[in-house]
Amino acid sequence: MTTPIWDFVQRYQKAETSRLHMPGHKGAVQLGCEPWDITEIRGADALYEADGIIAESERNATALFGTAHTFYSTEGSSQCIRAMLSLAVSRAARRGDAPRILAARNVHKTFIYACALLDAEVCWLYPSTPGGLCSCPITPAELKAALAEEQMRPAAVYVTSPDYLGQQQDIAGLAKVCAAYDVPLLVDNAHGAYLKFLPQSAHPIDLGAAACCDSGHKTLPVLTGGAYLQIGHTCPEWVAEARSALALFGSTSPSYLILQSLDLCNRALAQDYPERLQRCADRLVGLCEQLQKTGCAVRQTEPLKLVVDAAQMGYTGYELADLLRAGAVECEFADADQLVLMATPYNTELDFIRIEKALAMLKVKPARAPIAFDFAPAKCCMTLREAVFAPHEQLPVQQAVGRICGSPTVSCPPAVPIAVSGEILTLTHAALFERYHITTVEVVAKGFTADRTK
Repeated sequence: MTTPIWDFVQRYQKAETSRLHMPGHKGAVQLGCEPWDITEIRGADALYEADGIIAESERNATALFGTAHTFYSTEGSSQCIRAMLSLAVSRAARRGDAPRILAARNVHKTFIYACALLDAEVCWLYPSTPGGLCSCPITPAELKAALAEEQMRPAAVYVTSPDYLGQQQDIAGLAKVCAAYDVPLLVDNAHGAYLKFLPQSAHPIDLGAAACCDSGHKTLPVLTGGAYLQIGHTCPEWVAEARSALALFGSTSPSYLILQSLDLCNRALAQDYPERLQRCADRLVGLCEQLQKTGCAVRQTEPLKLVVDAAQMGYTGYELADLLRAGAVECEFADADQLVLMATPYNTELDFIRIEKALAMLKVKPARAPIAFDFAPAKCCMTLREAVFAPHEQLPVQQAVGRICGSPTVSCPPAVPIAVSGEILTLTHAALFERYHITTVEVVAKGFTADRTK
């Protein structure tokens, strides 16, 4: 597998050329990475007009992922989410469809802001079985019923899978329903780039999604910010439009350090990554089995997550996180009820030993009831765009009850909004804000009324 971006930068660094171009450090070492941090000089190609080494590298990634085309992002999945929503809204406009997205409620806040920027309406999909803040399981039957109620064909259906707690949607089933209604399925697959490389691919594109975002940096050997916009085979016309959609939301100074890491990742994926991935997944299965024997409440999740039900063990996730820190382990996420650990093939055996040593010695206490949470449809009196761009004021949580949510307030992680812009805040919202240690919220300024005549 070729690595054209990496090779070019290596040659440039070794040539010791006088750098009368950006960036300002000129290759002088402070952090250590500066010699390889360049800009769009001659021969380096340009991310949003790629026809050279970046284009070649993206072709390598496209072959590895088996997509219609794989595009690079140096600004994470957030940039990709905005771009794929833009593609869907533009397509809807051409077809005379509604600029309306049917979305499972556990979206990342990036989705909220993207819809506000695009002036897209959102119809929230709520599960029949409560899933909590992070999970919103939508069945194909529930999606079919929701689409059947739509008076106009929506621009897209949007789901998050895997979610922050490692739960996966029935992407294949949802894709079949979307195909029957000729509606593209978009998937926030930020946590699942590796799914393509399991013995049987579980990647959204292989399961029928029209497009998805993959955060390479979350589960693959890629620097933070490296991500992919994956275009599937059901909307091939998006290949010609995707780069412009990415440029609409992206910086004109993409990081060449991140581009090099995406480029080198191709070589890793083409070599022994699938075998290493399977060994890692098997090791996690074994670890979960050992922990369960000691009374540790481990949830069933996607292959690279270990999620502990702290409430079932009589603890909070925060307490378990502190316990792990004492054993030199830092978790991905913890809240009042659960603990989330993310592993990849680049974790060592010592890492797994430390986890087992810390949790296996834990004395399980009587289970406590988890803090109740259920997404319930909230009263909305402004569109997303109106509320996001209205004048805001910040209030203590309890004083905000009855006011209109301005900015989607949430802790990050998991970055799933408790209340969405335009919704009237309730006592239930206030209780959940406090659960996540949020003390103030932004609300629409008093006296502001949206002008709906424009």
